[in-house]
Amino acid sequence: MRAYLPDYDIQSPETLDEALTLLSREPGKWRPIAGGTDLMVLLNAGRLSDLNLLDISRLTELRGISENGPSVTFGALTTYSELRQHPAVREHLPNVVESARVTGAQAIQNRGTLGGNIVNASPAADTPPSLLAYGAEIELVSVRGKRRVPYESFHKGYKKMDLAPDELLHSIHVPIPKGSGFHFYRKVGTRQAQAISKTCLAAHARIENGVVEELRIGLGSVAPVPARARSAEAVILGKAVDFLPIEDAVKAIQSDISPIDDIRSTARYRRVVTANVLRQALEELARTGRAS
Repeated sequence: MRAYLPDYDIQSPETLDEALTLLSREPGKWRPIAGGTDLMVLLNAGRLSDLNLLDISRLTELRGISENGPSVTFGALTTYSELRQHPAVREHLPNVVESARVTGAQAIQNRGTLGGNIVNASPAADTPPSLLAYGAEIELVSVRGKRRVPYESFHKGYKKMDLAPDELLHSIHVPIPKGSGFHFYRKVGTRQAQAISKTCLAAHARIENGVVEELRIGLGSVAPVPARARSAEAVILGKAVDFLPIEDAVKAIQSDISPIDDIRSTARYRRVVTANVLRQALEELARTGRAS
C-alpha cells in the first residue's frame, strides 16, 4: 500500500542556519532528507513513519569536495557520481571511488549522497567500509556549534548514532594516505550491479621497508554496524610482507564479525566469504609489498 502524500509535512530551508534553527526549535520532530533514494522505497511501500520531512538538498553549505592539506573533505550532500569523478578522490582515495561505483545504478549515483549513506545507518551500506579503512572523521553541526568525531565511533548500534536530534551531518574528512600505500575494496552481492552487499571489505595499508606499519580493515553487512576488523589487523601489523600470517588473520576475523541470517544470505555464508575476501586482500598486500 502506497503512502498518502497529504499526510506528510515537508519543509525546504534555503540556508543551513534556517535548517538548524528549525531542528533546534523542534528537536526530534524533523527527519532530514537529501537524495531520498532510501526514503522513497519506504514511501512507495507505505512504510515511511516519519511524517515531518526536512529537505536539505538546497543547502549549498553542505556541498563540495576540497583537498585541504592532509585530507580530502566532502560535504554531506556530495553525490556518488561526484565522488567517482573528482580528481583528488581518484588520486588519493581509490576505495571511496570503488565503493561509489558499486552503489546502485547511475540514477542512484547521481542523486544519492555520501552523508545520506552514513546517517541512514545501514550496516550493508557500501561507502562506510572505505571510510573506516581510511580513518575518516565526520563533522556534525547544530546551533550550538560544530564537533568532530571519529567515524569508527559514530555508529552505536543498529540504526543508533552519535547524532543529537538537533544536529546535521555537515562534512566528512578523510586523511590522504601517505605514499602509494595499499588499497583494496571488495563487495560481494547477488548481482554485479544494484545489489545490497552480502559482505563487504575495504582495506588500506602502509608498508615501510617490507613491514606492514599501518593497516585498517573496514567491514560491512557482517555486524549490526559498519565495523573495523581489529583482531585481524592486530595479527598483521608489524609483520614482514614476506611472512604474513594470513591464515591466523583469517581465523581472527571471525571474532570481529557477528553476521545474521536474512533474506539476502546466511550467517555461515557471510563468515566463509568474509574470510575468503580477507585472504584475497592479504595475498594482494603481500604481493604489493614485495613489489615495492
